Order: sequence, then C-alpha cells, then structure tokens
Amino acid sequence: MIASGDGRPMLEGLRVVDMTSVVFGPYCTQILADFGAEVIKVEAPGGDGFRYAAKPAKTPGMSPGYIALNRGKSSLVLDLKQDSDAATLRELLESADIFIHNVRAEAIGRLGFGYGSVREYAPGIIYAHCVGFGSGGPYAGLQAYDDVIQAGSGTATLLPRADGEERPRYLPSLIADKVAGLHAAYAVMAAVIHRLRTGEGQHVEIPMFEAFSSFMLKEHLGGNTFDPPVGQACYARQVDPDRQPFPTKDGYISIVPYKLDHFTKVIALMGDEAFAREERFSTIEGLIAGQSALYGRIAELTATFTTADLLALMHANSIPAMPVRDMADMAQEPHLNASGFFLRREHPSEGGVVEMREPSSFSAWDAPDPSPAPRLGEHDHLYRKD
Repeated sequence: MIASGDGRPMLEGLRVVDMTSVVFGPYCTQILADFGAEVIKVEAPGGDGFRYAAKPAKTPGMSPGYIALNRGKSSLVLDLKQDSDAATLRELLESADIFIHNVRAEAIGRLGFGYGSVREYAPGIIYAHCVGFGSGGPYAGLQAYDDVIQAGSGTATLLPRADGEERPRYLPSLIADKVAGLHAAYAVMAAVIHRLRTGEGQHVEIPMFEAFSSFMLKEHLGGNTFDPPVGQACYARQVDPDRQPFPTKDGYISIVPYKLDHFTKVIALMGDEAFAREERFSTIEGLIAGQSALYGRIAELTATFTTADLLALMHANSIPAMPVRDMADMAQEPHLNASGFFLRREHPSEGGVVEMREPSSFSAWDAPDPSPAPRLGEHDHLYRKD
C-alpha cells in the first residue's frame, strides 16, 4: 500500500470486488491494492486455480505465483449458485466502486451479474470485464490463455526469426497475461478519474488479445505501418540473429552499442583498433551494412575477457552493458536488493517469503508493507452474515 505523509493511501476509499483468477485480473487488482484500494478477492469454492498451478508450494493453495499476485487483498469464498452467496455479492457490489471479473459474458449473465443487472442497484459502479478477445470481433467469447494469445499475436514467430529455428515457440513468460493486467490497471484508474469528473460509472472491457497485440506491434508492425506496406514486418534490430548476449571467459554479457559509432568504439576498447578503423566502417552506410561482421568480431573479443573486466571497461566508457544473470540468481541481484525492490518478511502460514514491492516511487508518498496474500476464505467472517 502506498501512503502519503499523513498515512492515507493514495486510493483510499476505493472498494474493489475482484472476481478474477490466475494472472491477468489478479495482477491488475494487486496494483490497485498496492496503491491502497480495498480489494475483496471473491473466490469459488476450491479457490483461484493459480493457488495450485505454480509450484513448488509449502502448503496446498499457497503457490509462489499466487503469493506474488495477491498481496494486500482479502479472500471471500462464495458459491454464486447459492442464493445466500449471490445475495452477499450483491450487497458487496452495492457498496463497491469497482467490480472486476474474467467470467465469460454469457456465464456471468446467467448468474445475474452482467453489467445491465449490476448497474440497476449500483449505477455508479466501474464494471471492468477482463476478456480474451474484444466483443467486436469474430473471436469474441472464445477462451484465451497466454499461449493462445502469443500464438495469435505473431509473438511465437519472433524467436525463429532471431535464431533460424523453423518451429514457432512461446516466450517462456506469462507475458500476455501480465501485459493485459497492466492495461487493465490503467483502464480502471482512467475510469475512476472519469467518475471523479462526471459522477458516471461505466462498463470497461479489457481484451487480452488486443492489449497484447498493441504492446507487441508498437515496434513489430514495421513496414505494415504504411498503407500499402513499404517493407517487412518486425523491427529488424530486435530479430537480428547476431544481436545476442556475447560469450566471456566465465559467462555471458549484454553489450549494447546503440549508436552506430559505438560498434567500432567497443571493438577498439577491447584491443582491435585495426579492425575498428577499417575503411568499410568509416561511414554510416558501411556500419549498417557491416552489422554482422561487427557483431561477430565483438563476440570473438569478449570471449577473451572475464565478465567483470568487460563490465568495468564498458561502464567506464559509457557503453551500456550488463551481465547475463540466471533467473535462479535474481533473488540475490545486488541492485534490486540495495534499492529495496525485494520485500522479505514472514507470512502467517508460509513462513519467510520474498515479494516484489511496487516498483514506482513517489516523492510525496511512502510505501508501508502490504498485507500478505490471503489464505482461501481467510476473510469470510468480515463479509458474510451467516
């Protein structure tokens, strides 16, 4: 939760009824909770499936992925096929500012919680619907998961473009879910601002396919930006097979000679001034045409240095560089630890846990520790009358 100097959270007073699961919706509502909204996570009996999907876990229903996405929330278990539980949800929505869910439109309508029904007793509510595909296209209503969206958006063809392997492959991250969650967070907050100005609630649809396609096509629409197209799709620099981490004596390093003349500067710094001064690299056109040779020579030279020596050399000469860290080592990453990015604390049921703080900082706001991710039904007693 982000709090001001007087201790008040920035989104204080906003009540969010969160009926989302897995990653897309919970990432959005965790952001809202981090900024101080009251988020009531409504779960079906058995709970959010992501409680069990991301392993390992110390206790059933408290997976690492669930813990990472659900801090700062309350957990309320409701079976909406039961009249009493449906009545509890209606009462919550009457007092809520935001209702966010990822139930398909037909199913939520059958339960009696479509937008048309909810706005009758909660006319000012912001009704946010997380969907796979926008309602205006032929895919409307289809189920969507991260892999499906990566495939449909063209993302699965990016790695083959870069490494030459023919088979399409997914990026090994729930990247579409997470990007869509960020889109949902800013869409909901924009609707909150609109309501502050006008008093109006509204229906907000956040489609994962469109959100992720927008994200990926910012650079990769390429020549299709123009009508008719004037070149190939994709940002060539991003799919260049030679633009990969370089080997060192003891690992790999990322060196980014972003300016064209930095290619020859990097090569000269590593000791091959003769190659760097070759006539073919003396013009911008020559540097562009010689990218493959330049990348290749850099890779040959980096292999003769340790990673630490190269980092020192590049940073001393204002060349962007970072070591390639294994994902397993990130919990010990020195900058993230020094900057307070990681939050280490005791969870009531799970013991010691490592979480990631809200990464933004504010000069007029402090960030106290959020409440831990809730156990299934932990807060039933706060919201149920039975």
